[in-house]
Formats: sequence, C-alpha cells, structure tokens
Amino acid sequence: MTLFGDGLEKAVQKAFTRPAPKSAGAQMRYLVKQLKGTRAVARMLRVSQRTVERYVKDQIKKPRPELAARLDREVKARWQPQVRARARRQAATTDGIVIDTRARLGYTAPIGSTDDARIRHLTVALPPRYAARLFDAQEAGASDAELQRIAAEALRAVYFQDDGRRAGSLEEVRFTDVEHVEFDL
Repeated sequence: MTLFGDGLEKAVQKAFTRPAPKSAGAQMRYLVKQLKGTRAVARMLRVSQRTVERYVKDQIKKPRPELAARLDREVKARWQPQVRARARRQAATTDGIVIDTRARLGYTAPIGSTDDARIRHLTVALPPRYAARLFDAQEAGASDAELQRIAAEALRAVYFQDDGRRAGSLEEVRFTDVEHVEFDL
C-alpha cells in the first residue's frame, strides 16, 4: 500500500462532479468503452474475456472481493480525467493542498535544541509549489519514500520554519512512523 500516493489520489477523487459507476456491470461497461474492447479489459483485470462479456451483459452481478477491488481501482483511475487534471492544476497553481498527518516528526538542528522526534498530529495548509511538486512526482512514478521526503520538506518550510520567519538553522525534518496521512484540496 502506498500511503502518500493513495492519499493524493483520494484527494483528487473528492473533486469528481459525478459519482463513478458502482455496480460491477456498469464498471465493466465503462472500462470496455475506455479500453475499446473486452480483450484489453480482461487482460488488465486478469480474467477471461468471456467473464468480462458476462459482466457487461449483467449475467454475473457479484465479483469476487479481489476482482471487485481491482475493478473499482481501475475505474476510479480513469474516471473524469479532465476534472482530475483541473483539480491538480488548481492545487498546484492557486489553492495549494492540506496535509493531515499523525507521525513521528523530529529535525536536525544545532546542539542545544530539543530536536527529539515525537509523535505529532499536524494539519497544515501547504502552498501551491509543494502541491505541484507532490503531483509532479506522483505523475512521474515516484515511490512513496520520495513523496514522503517532499512532504517532510514542505512541513519543514511551512510548519517548523514558518516560511523563513523562524528556526532558520533547521536542516532536515525526519518524518517517520507515519500512522495516518490524508490530503485535501
């Protein structure tokens, strides 16, 4: 499970203007239309072409749990691409993104400061430049560790240093033991 990647994806999905198809038949029909055929859908979902055809005709209504999860994930990944792009663009240029996390946060600072890492629950509005970096990295296929590093940099600059108004000697924020992370546009 990719905590940060999935969190960013859920934030973008909140911008959908219409709900994604819910039933297995409607989801299959949507994927068949998007991929232009049952063979491509069958290959993607790792089922037979005949199984896809039976879902399309509503001859099968209830998929196995693992197939239902794959089906839901693939539909949501393709649902409303223009709305998804607009939400990302708006977050990256004007609105920014809000991160809500509960994790162990500490930092590297000069000797004599209290830099011990401790569990903190933070809800911080990040400026558009960090939203852009997160979305660009996600689109480029960055790992969860890379997305976590970008989020740590953002928290260092915005939360700990207050955009350069304090803690100027702060070098690095350690962002570990993530219990919860959620993004909102």
